[in-house]
Amino acid sequence: MGAAPVLREAVRADVPRIAELMRRSVLELFPRFHDERETAAAAEYLTVPDVVLIDDGTYYVVHEDGGDIIACGGWSRRDKLYTGSGARPGEDRLLDPATEPARVRAMFVRGDRARRGLGRALLGSCERAARAAGFRSMVLMATLPGEPLYRAFGFREVARADVPLPDGTVLAGVSMEYPLA
Repeated sequence: MGAAPVLREAVRADVPRIAELMRRSVLELFPRFHDERETAAAAEYLTVPDVVLIDDGTYYVVHEDGGDIIACGGWSRRDKLYTGSGARPGEDRLLDPATEPARVRAMFVRGDRARRGLGRALLGSCERAARAAGFRSMVLMATLPGEPLYRAFGFREVARADVPLPDGTVLAGVSMEYPLA
């Protein structure tokens, strides 16, 4: 039996393996919730690592003894809610922790490692770090595969939402929030 998975801050050298994990996760988990076209679009547009999160020190990876990254995710103090929507002005603006919520971003788990506490561990790291940075709440835009994890962690649904992708595909999403107070 191998060593327990290790959670650590991501570094730029992890980017290729993060991208590989993101794509694999979408291709393995999205078909349970989305049709083939939606899954293909998600695999193209939602699986681009955001290096700003890594540079900010707010993105984490979980890896096994052999180095395989099996989960990743993080939070942001910037005004971007999710990857895949295309660039918009001001999304790199720093949020005011006293009046704006931190963003949970880019959570992915390898399909064969889902439902083993890795997502919960990543969310716990996000919660502790966002709280330490002075944030009073966290928000996210959940995709359908992630919604059960976020609900189990304590996130509350704010609204159902459409998540438009650059090719015109629209994914069902759930806007959610979590108090840190």
